[in-house]
Amino acid sequence: MMESITKLCWGLIALIHLLPASVLLKPSLTETLYNVPPSGDVGVLLVHRGALFLAVMVAALIAAFDPSARKIASLIAAISMIGFLIVYARAGLSEGALRKIAVTDAIGLLPLIWVSYQAWRA
Repeated sequence: MMESITKLCWGLIALIHLLPASVLLKPSLTETLYNVPPSGDVGVLLVHRGALFLAVMVAALIAAFDPSARKIASLIAAISMIGFLIVYARAGLSEGALRKIAVTDAIGLLPLIWVSYQAWRA
């Protein structure tokens, strides 16, 4: 039962990172998600950000099925999610697309806490 919950939580963490990762494959999503055209310096950085989110997503999916990957995957996800929430708070908690990301990451802290506890408790 605990293992099933843990796998589900890893799946939720992967799912949280799916949409931002999809920018790598479909750069035009930068306009939809962030109101930024995919061309230009900021657009290129956002597309690269998609590659980094793909890495977080893959780490979470691997961790769902490989317990030996869970400690490092929990750190990767925590750096991504908590890091964004800190940066967002420092920037003044703006409205719009960034708020949606912050809410999603804040909700994602619940499964992250679960998987981190399961990975590091021993």
